[in-house]
Amino acid sequence: MHNYALHLHTYAQVTMTPSRPTNAEAPHQDSREERRGHILQLLEHERLRSQAELQERLAAAGHEVNQATLSRDLRDLGVVKGRDGYELPAAPPAQNAPPQLWQAVHTWLLSATAAQNLVVLRTPAGGAQALGLALDHAALPGLVGTIAGDDTVLAVCTDHRQAKSLVRQLAGNKKAGA
Repeated sequence: MHNYALHLHTYAQVTMTPSRPTNAEAPHQDSREERRGHILQLLEHERLRSQAELQERLAAAGHEVNQATLSRDLRDLGVVKGRDGYELPAAPPAQNAPPQLWQAVHTWLLSATAAQNLVVLRTPAGGAQALGLALDHAALPGLVGTIAGDDTVLAVCTDHRQAKSLVRQLAGNKKAGA
């Protein structure tokens, strides 16, 4: 009986212990810079409409990445989702607007109107969230925050001068890329 217990213990160790991959079997752990470089190359050469599509293309190239990491990569690279899919950030204008804001303004902003300390920003349907988020992340001086609906962003400024300044800055960004 003692032999039988020893045999079961050995069998359990062999079958229950997960095997560890050898170096030859280990999945390719690429660096963040390599992966991000590949993301930029993919977006430079083709229009990808979803993170799932981008994730598949990266996996086919040997870059396994989860959705959270991919979202962080896209955000850090300044990639925005435009009407036709993901778009690379364009070079920002001379003023110090962050590239994400500049790209969002060119992609989504249709008009900007100041009203007291508020700015009403019109976008195509579905564009307000992206523009509002870009404004919030830009942390522009005098901008307290935004509220975004489907096609309208309400930007709250500290006073009417800041509201007018925001309209001029956004209009200048829009013209600089035209």
